[in-house]
Amino acid sequence: MALTIAVVGRPNVGKSTLFNRLVGKKIAIVDDQPGVTRDRKEARGRLGDLDFTLIDTAGFEDVTDASLEARMRRQTEMAVTEADVCLFVIDARDGVTPVDERFAQLLRGSDTPVVLVANKCEGRQGENGVLEAYGLGFGDPAAISAEHGEGMGDLYEAIVTAAPDLTSLDAMAAEVEADREPDFDPDAEVPTAPERPMKFTVVGRPNAGKSTLINALLEDDRLLTGPEAGITRDAVTVAWEWEGRELRLVDTAGLRKRAKVQERLEKMSTGETIHAIRYSDVVALVMDAREAFEKQDLQIADLALREGRGLVYVCTKWDLVENPSETRKELEDMARRLLPQSKGAPLVTTSGVTGRNLDKVMAAASKVFDDWSARVKTKDLNDWLQHTVQRHPPPAPGGRRIKPRYMAQMKTRPPTFVLMASRGDQMPESYKRYLVNGLREAFDMPGVPIRLIVRQGKNPYADKT
Repeated sequence: MALTIAVVGRPNVGKSTLFNRLVGKKIAIVDDQPGVTRDRKEARGRLGDLDFTLIDTAGFEDVTDASLEARMRRQTEMAVTEADVCLFVIDARDGVTPVDERFAQLLRGSDTPVVLVANKCEGRQGENGVLEAYGLGFGDPAAISAEHGEGMGDLYEAIVTAAPDLTSLDAMAAEVEADREPDFDPDAEVPTAPERPMKFTVVGRPNAGKSTLINALLEDDRLLTGPEAGITRDAVTVAWEWEGRELRLVDTAGLRKRAKVQERLEKMSTGETIHAIRYSDVVALVMDAREAFEKQDLQIADLALREGRGLVYVCTKWDLVENPSETRKELEDMARRLLPQSKGAPLVTTSGVTGRNLDKVMAAASKVFDDWSARVKTKDLNDWLQHTVQRHPPPAPGGRRIKPRYMAQMKTRPPTFVLMASRGDQMPESYKRYLVNGLREAFDMPGVPIRLIVRQGKNPYADKT
């Protein structure tokens, strides 16, 4: 059984810094201002010989109303319930505050073991705070500096003491034994390599309904939602399975126009979103159906296509649309007219509130992923090339015709083809687009970016006199 650890505490005590330290990568946004983290963010962490799943949480606020802070508090309480161990982080420089005492009272009422962590103890500045921490009733605090990596040995011992059943050598040996490959049987069938999970990234402008869509797919309030724009800041990855296929759903911060992004924190969120797009498999561009395909939507779609990602248009809040049939025709027309480079990309109308067409969202994403991963036989490619060139020959710049000779697929994800042709360096972009559109139609790859590389064949007589 894998160990799950939640990092909890009030705002601005260094939870995300500790999270990044234990994960070994800077995947959580860190800033000096309080309240940066809002959603639960999970990743695999390691400390010494301990492997575990780590959960970063929002700062605890002592409110219970319908505000954003209260919703963040509920996300933290859910993390405490799911975890095997809680790392209760306090700021040793500030000492124990009334919010720390209130949160300590809440943690004492849970069944989850608690490790008290006094952060920012570099030098002598946190000595008084460490002494005050004993009054919280969780035993010896682990004095650390998450920023500088000090005190990690004390933290390791505290975790082992808090969860001996999950961190003992016997427990770790049992987990390794469970993952060990069975003895080799020469008569057994060779198992096929498991397909890696599909990374499905949800992007769009602020308040388009991205987090609400993912919650509806998961049938759980996993992500923080609300009427406020810009709630999501980190790119949050959630493991999920749909009809036997493993997925990684990635929720991202809304992308505004570059000129409007001034604050440092929003710039970091924007960078996280762009990074998530670049490393995704399929991108869902989520738009409010009542104001879809605005300039910013077009720029986001163009970025995904330039990065070679599969694309699905998702128009949300469909329950608020007055004329559904007419509106859908208008949206499809705008997609064809404004984004011709994404010809054939599926468009799904849905509502995260009512659950309308949620199955169609995943069906479309799965189809795009399969097309994005498709490989075409070389013989079929060259049969198609011969037929296409006969029907519409390439131009003849300077009176000398370009002669396509051979085509092969170099790679998948995205499908990339190389075309050998005499005078290939003179092939105009219009004819390349004609070939790409023909490939997309002939081999059923709608909504998938196709890359075509034209190379000029070597002249065997060029070096002879």
